[in-house]
Order: sequence, then C-alpha cells, then structure tokens
Amino acid sequence: MDFAKVILKPKKEESLQRFHPWVFSGAIQKIAGSPKEGDIVDVYTCNGEYCATGHYQIGSIAVRIFTFEKTEPGKSFWTEKLRQAYEMRRAIGLAESGDTDAYRLIHGEGDFMPGLVIDIYNKTAVMQAHSVGMHNIRQELAEGLIEVFGGKLENVYYKSESTLPFKANIDTEDGYLIGKDDKNYIATENGLKFQADWLKGQKTGFFIDQRENRALLEKYAKGRSVLNMFCYTGGFSFYALRGGAKEVHSVDSSAKAIELTKKNVELNFADCKNHEAYAVDAFKYLDDMQDRYDLIILDPPAFAKHRDVLRNALQGYKKLNAKAFEKIKPGGILFTFSCSQAVSKEQFRLAVFSAAAISGRNVKILHQLTQPADHPVSIYHPEGEYLKGLVLYVE
Repeated sequence: MDFAKVILKPKKEESLQRFHPWVFSGAIQKIAGSPKEGDIVDVYTCNGEYCATGHYQIGSIAVRIFTFEKTEPGKSFWTEKLRQAYEMRRAIGLAESGDTDAYRLIHGEGDFMPGLVIDIYNKTAVMQAHSVGMHNIRQELAEGLIEVFGGKLENVYYKSESTLPFKANIDTEDGYLIGKDDKNYIATENGLKFQADWLKGQKTGFFIDQRENRALLEKYAKGRSVLNMFCYTGGFSFYALRGGAKEVHSVDSSAKAIELTKKNVELNFADCKNHEAYAVDAFKYLDDMQDRYDLIILDPPAFAKHRDVLRNALQGYKKLNAKAFEKIKPGGILFTFSCSQAVSKEQFRLAVFSAAAISGRNVKILHQLTQPADHPVSIYHPEGEYLKGLVLYVE
C-alpha cells in the first residue's frame, strides 16, 4: 500500500536520524498526497531518502513516528509491539507480580507507540488514545492485547473521550471494546488495596506512576503527622498509615475524590481512627493550617499542560512550596512533585529553590524522584520524562 509522503526541508531529517519520534510542521517542505488526520504517512528527505513512518496529525507535531523501517503496519505489527512491552514488564517483575496487579503496559513514545497509553488492572486493560492514528486502530490493539496476555486478560475498556485532540472533531464515547466489567474493581499495589474507577475516575482510574514514590514515603512515615495535599484517591495516605504515621490528613478540592480516599483507607484499615479527609481548596488549607505537620506531600495536577502557560505554572509551584516550607515543622520532610511535561527538572528545582529561599528555611535534598520503570523514557525522546519529584529535609 502506498502512503502519502511527507517531504522534509533540507537537513530537517537530522532529528529522525537520531530516532526522535516527532516531525514538527515547520520541518515539512511539502506533502505528496492528501492525508487525513490519523492516516499513516511515510517521511522522506528532500533528496528522496526514506526516513520513517508514522501517524499524520494536525498541529505543531505533524507526524508521530512509530517505526524507522519501511513497512505496512497491520495487526501483527501492533501485536508484536504489545508483546515487546509485556515482556519488558515481566522482566522488571510487574506483569506477574504477586502483590501488584496494576501497572502501565504502554507508555506512548517510551514504548514506541506514540499517542497511546494502556494501563492494566488485573484482568482489565484501560486504553487511552491521544492521537487519531491510535484511535483508528483501537479494535486491532484490543484484539492484540487479548492475544498477548493469553487468557490473563478478559476486558479492554476504551477511555479517550477527553484525550483525543479537539481539532480532529471525532465523535467518540468511552466503552468496552472487548468484554465487560462495570463493577468497582479492587486493585492491589504493593499489597495495599484501592478502587480503580476507570468508568468515571481521572486518567485510567488511578495514578499508577507514583507507585514507587508512595513506597518510599511509607519508609519515612513512622510516628509523623502527615498532610497529603491534592490527595485524589488517597494513595500516599494509606501508604503513610501502613508506615506507622501518627496521623494522616488528606486534602482535595473534589468531594468525590475525598469519598474515594475514605473508601480506600477503609479497604486497608477498617475503622481507622488516625485518618481524616477534607474537601477544601489546597491553598486555603495551607493558609489556615498551623504548624502541626512534619511530613507533607504536594502532588498537584499539571500546572502547565502547554508551554504558553509555563511562567504562570512555575509561579504556582513556587507559591505552593513556599507555603509548605513556611508551615512544616522543624525536622520535617516534604515530598513535592510536578507532573507537567512542559516543566523541566531544572525549572521545577529552581522553583522549589526559590520557595525555600523565600521561607528562609535550611533545606536539604534527600531524593530526586521520577516516574517508575513501567513508564519508560525512550533515550531518544527525553521529553517523555514528565514526572519530577524532590524529597526535602527542612531544618
């Protein structure tokens, strides 16, 4: 099959020669053919040399590359990519773990499937397409998942209503591609239980990417008064409780998130007396609270989803962390994060440094954190490292 050809401007193939998976619109000289958004296109140099194949889309990133070898991708092609991803998760001890049944199988460019996220919750896979190209092959992908898992997977839920590019004007709705399981599924992470609500919850139902950072927090929690800001479904909270925290307070502006937090704590610690949850604005809570906490977690939603709001986002991180530095007890520990891909590690660290300077506190870095191994970063695509975190000791 002949695909439309994207012809690059002179020397614009250099990033592809370094296996970077994006072609920007400004690098294109002309397009031979009339591809629609989501169509497969071949990319060539201005001298007619083949470079790569990917999905065409409207916007700054014009082509998302999924192979650097000339091929006609069909179901077997995509199934093999899924198989390779599954084998990697087996190799790192996640795919067949006894105490964890929730993990990420496909992490976009990190698994050479740009525009696609797939999370596994025991026997259900939750699929999110962030590109029309991946949306178009969703059924092939679902069937490939069932084949790769060989009976260990029963359901594939498609959840892309809110993630597909709005310019594509696609009328889609969430729902099961294979099987059906509408019960509130209880997932397990490091032996702790939580409700994974892929039908109505954020993302695919849980924030899997903080698994290892939650486990680290557990080691610091013993005997401490813990504040979990932007708690969502309370992941850090029930790890802190298992770690022996004296008290844990969970705060989120969403009343629904607070209800889920309470349920998740109850799943693990029936009739828990040292946990309270509050539906209130984070900044208001920080303004009003006294210096009762000696372990604080700041895990806000992305302050910057696009670079045009980067400056405001950095000011937001500075303000938030300055409040925490001001209120945390001497000898306290602060876990602070940014999940904004537009914010670099250096920019986030500078924002936190500025906050520390404003507070006048002496602060030491104990750990520099990132996303876990099932959210891999392609060495050719450093932009994939979106999660940044610092663990700080505040004297």
